[in-house]
Amino acid sequence: MSKSNTSENAVVDCVLRGVDPSFRANANRYIALHTADPGEAGTAITSEATFGAYARVAVVASSGFTAASGGSSSNTGQIQWAECTSGSDLITHLSIVDTASGAGTIIYSGSLTASRTISSGITALIAIGGLVVTED
Repeated sequence: MSKSNTSENAVVDCVLRGVDPSFRANANRYIALHTADPGEAGTAITSEATFGAYARVAVVASSGFTAASGGSSSNTGQIQWAECTSGSDLITHLSIVDTASGAGTIIYSGSLTASRTISSGITALIAIGGLVVTED
């Protein structure tokens, strides 16, 4: 996974200038699905999924990810979206963002190991430990 340009700048400002990034204060992180790479300059709505009943999934920031070790952290619980009710999207990427909806900041984004088509009757999910964020 990689940080967006906005997230990279926020971390540099935090570390070097002591300025808290805006997303730090949020109690939740939101997991978004994308049909293409949103890119480092993108926002949460760049190539975001549109299948019926899609909405970002909230993950509690303080408990939804493991404590970082070796530069990595992963989800502590299953992440599950609502069952698709209409339409179809080929999901290729996901992102961790700071807002439940709208053009919020992408904190991290990355490609899926394998793309997945979500269509009527299918529920997208990520197993415990399946979403890994690594910094080196």
